[in-house]
Amino acid sequence: MPELMNRDDFRTALEKAIQGKSANKAPFSVAWASGQLSRAHLARWAENHYHYVGPFADYLGYLYARTPDKYTEAKDFLLQNMYEEEIGGDRHTDLLIRFAEACGTTRERVIDPDNMSPTTRGLQSWCYAVAMREDPVVAVAGLVVGLESQVPSIYRRQTPTLRNKYGFTDEEVEFFDLHIVSDEIHGERGYQIVLAHADTPELQQRCLKICEIGAQMRLLYTTALYHDYVAKDLPMTELAMAA
Repeated sequence: MPELMNRDDFRTALEKAIQGKSANKAPFSVAWASGQLSRAHLARWAENHYHYVGPFADYLGYLYARTPDKYTEAKDFLLQNMYEEEIGGDRHTDLLIRFAEACGTTRERVIDPDNMSPTTRGLQSWCYAVAMREDPVVAVAGLVVGLESQVPSIYRRQTPTLRNKYGFTDEEVEFFDLHIVSDEIHGERGYQIVLAHADTPELQQRCLKICEIGAQMRLLYTTALYHDYVAKDLPMTELAMAA
């Protein structure tokens, strides 16, 4: 039976649960960071990504409703996160659609669920299931630590390429600049909530497992984008040579 870890050891264990499973390792991400994708490939990413991150406030809303009132700081964080996604300035999905349109697709195609891949649909469904069914502390571990905390490291590699290689304007890549900052803050707050409230060995182990699964889900989703949209244009052998 595992023992209750102190906060420092638990933080290290949470970080290790994600390590080695970053979506940066997916071939789609490698091709993006090295400037080998076309704007059409990036458009397919945007059409899929909308259906993963578009409902993020919905995931958090289901989680908010189930979080006990005694977790005041956790509920405040979830509410603030929802506000930022939907009405705190530009709606995040509108920024994503702006980028998608710059890639050559349309708002209509982006919001049409028929344009997401089965793997994207699976990731979206997993997020809903976690938000609706898991212990709230475990759900924060999965959605915020396992998924959201990864975003800054991913976008820091991809965003310079969008400007320098593809020639997108600052306005067109605002979605990425915003999330490099906001998700670093959100990820850290997620860590603090989990560290404070996963107060039994069982809860700690469940949080570690769901962080690992969340990281695997994002890696799987990003890898599927390569196989679904890019592989026919950029075989893995050519990608490996460029990497």
